[in-house]
Amino acid sequence: MKVAVLLGDGMAGRPLADKGGKTTLELAKTPNMDRLARTGTLGMAVTVPEGYPPGSDVANLSVFGFDPARCYTGRAPIEAASMGVALGPDDVAYRMNIVTLEAGQRDVIMRDFSAGHIKSADGRAIVESLAKELSEEGIEFYPGVSYRNLLVWRGGESGAKTTPPHDITGKPIQEYLPRGPGAEKLIDLMTSSQLILKNHPVNLKRREEGIPEANSVWLWGQGKPPSLDNYKERFGLTGAVISAVDLLKGIGALAGLKAPEIEGATGWIDTNYEGKVKAALDCLSVDDFVFVHIEAPDETGHQGDAEKKIIAISDFDEKVVGPIWEALEKMGEEYALLVMPDHPTPIELKTHSRDPVPFILYMKGKKNLPGEGYTEKLAQKTGLLVENGHELMDHATGKKNLW
Repeated sequence: MKVAVLLGDGMAGRPLADKGGKTTLELAKTPNMDRLARTGTLGMAVTVPEGYPPGSDVANLSVFGFDPARCYTGRAPIEAASMGVALGPDDVAYRMNIVTLEAGQRDVIMRDFSAGHIKSADGRAIVESLAKELSEEGIEFYPGVSYRNLLVWRGGESGAKTTPPHDITGKPIQEYLPRGPGAEKLIDLMTSSQLILKNHPVNLKRREEGIPEANSVWLWGQGKPPSLDNYKERFGLTGAVISAVDLLKGIGALAGLKAPEIEGATGWIDTNYEGKVKAALDCLSVDDFVFVHIEAPDETGHQGDAEKKIIAISDFDEKVVGPIWEALEKMGEEYALLVMPDHPTPIELKTHSRDPVPFILYMKGKKNLPGEGYTEKLAQKTGLLVENGHELMDHATGKKNLW
């Protein structure tokens, strides 16, 4: 049996007053997901347990079938696994965003948590400069993709309270700076980065082009190394994660799954959809499992851009869900196809919420509980609520029967 998970990151949302009370999911063109919802099982799932932050790390662990309450230690150590950065038991990894800060009359504002989705080559140049100037015993810098980079503090502190920069877009940063154990060191690194970046070649070029500068780093999402069950041992499956994002590839790496590099995979609406689908189908031709992650709905949600989010959801339906579902049908064997977001990213919040998310699980040759179409309201209407979202994968693989 084949198992495919197609995840539109942050795809769910809340009704928008200026859109007639509809969500971006309702406004998007989703004929494939609508048809799938009328064929498979439609319901709602809780992917973020009570007391946990509604981040993509926690939520995607649930979708993969891992209980965050048992394995979650933080976002950055998962990304470190994807980047091949080894962590000892006392080492702490921090996500290091390259951001754009803006000085106001009284406050410094988080203008852009991604520095305008900085290109990976420019991000690498910045991280290499920071490594040259700020590295010291126990402090290491690692470039990643675009604005998503890594700092490792060997034997460092993990207890500081930190805030994801996408949670504070347009807000003064002062009250969200790190606090608690190790905060002084973290703030010093962030402040020092601003001095280095002020006249960095990347920013000199940006000034010439009239582009907002990538003028600081922001440290958050820290943690020590987690431990996940091997996917073959846990579910009897081998396969791959198809994503542009280190977080998802890191979960895959920790679970013993492959994570092929896809040329042109950006994590934005310009990503290489065709290349991702091809990689997914190549995986299913030899393995049993694939997890295809599309970041664009989440990124557009963080920007508060409803029109772009509608495009991102529509593209996910047309360019990912449709082709992969068609290919699974042509394989002529039983399969499970799970389509869902990890968490909502409501436009008005510009960040995640822990609201339950709508899911479709189609199991060929098995009992399904169809709905009327794929929206938050129609999923709620079915009355099916999976309170422990990590159990969806148990159901898809036949380890549990949830309905």
